[in-house]
Amino acid sequence: MRSVPLDAETILTATEDVLRRHGPAKATVLDVARALGVSHASVYRHFPSKAALREAVTRRWLGRARDPLAAIAADPRQAPPERLRTWFTTLFAAKRTLLSEDPELFATYRVLTAEHSSAAADHVTDLIEQLRVIIADGVTSGDFTSPDPTATARTVFDATMAYHHPAHAPEWRSPGAEAALESVCALLINGLRSR
Repeated sequence: MRSVPLDAETILTATEDVLRRHGPAKATVLDVARALGVSHASVYRHFPSKAALREAVTRRWLGRARDPLAAIAADPRQAPPERLRTWFTTLFAAKRTLLSEDPELFATYRVLTAEHSSAAADHVTDLIEQLRVIIADGVTSGDFTSPDPTATARTVFDATMAYHHPAHAPEWRSPGAEAALESVCALLINGLRSR
């Protein structure tokens, strides 16, 4: 049995490994416990149910994508137009990297985010808030014009769906995908510029 103390992060890491091996349909709390060398009751002390464990691992995964983007959104060293471009290219690169380097886990998280729609909705809300910050900063600096940065952020997010929504993942491998995103960013930035 395990001699090192068990914590939530250790359980989440093991859960990712189990999900990668077994997929979301077959992975169980018992599999996670076995991988850790503990009883399933030990896992349940940290997560009261299989659903809670799966939601926590989903939120952790989504947080990995969100946190670097939050740093970009809040970075005052970049002008808002460049910050907006960097934010989208970073989001796209992260999604595409995960898809190409760990396709099994990417497919698993597509299933988990659908199961835990509140985690996915919270993630989208966070991302739109980051865009709102960039756009509002652009309005303040005179780089952008927008009567409602929140509504504009939602529109910009929706307009770029092909570069971050998992349903479009097969298109991300296209050789022209980065150039296409750059064109979309240029169009959006130009449309937001003060006249």
